[in-house]
Amino acid sequence: MNYHVFDTAHGFCGIAWNGSGIARFQLPTTSAEATERSILRRVPGAERRTPPPDVLKVIEAATHYFAGERIDFTDVPLNLDAQEEFFRRIYEALRKVGWGRTTTYGALAKELGAEPQAAKDVGIAMSRNPVPLIIPCHRCLAAGGKSGGFSAPGGVDAKLRMLALEGIDLGPKPPAQASLF
Repeated sequence: MNYHVFDTAHGFCGIAWNGSGIARFQLPTTSAEATERSILRRVPGAERRTPPPDVLKVIEAATHYFAGERIDFTDVPLNLDAQEEFFRRIYEALRKVGWGRTTTYGALAKELGAEPQAAKDVGIAMSRNPVPLIIPCHRCLAAGGKSGGFSAPGGVDAKLRMLALEGIDLGPKPPAQASLF
């Protein structure tokens, strides 16, 4: 496995790959060192390499994405061999949710013909997504169009920034308690 760290308008990203495709993507952090630590924690033994042309195209696309350009990652070859079959099906369905669109955990579960309780499994798959952005887990929302969680650096705020890049505004958060007067 090989990796590379690169700078974007939102911070430093990382990417890991082998001959089968992209296996890991690290969303922006504040430093190259933090990104490198995160990649190596998830892909122990990976070696820093100069990316081949196909990986350079993904890096260029990610850089353009974080600069606010409309980018489609659906054709990026991925290596998801380490993922369980149901998660791979979830990721495949989510890759079809294009720029500026969202879905919900429940809608994805239903699309896959799973029981309503499988929405929780979809949420787990999102939290374990090895290639966020390429598999656009930021476009998967909780019921009612609420942001839901986000396990990437920056948490839900990072998710909301990515959605904003795509023109999606989930609006102001409702007050925790309404006044009676």
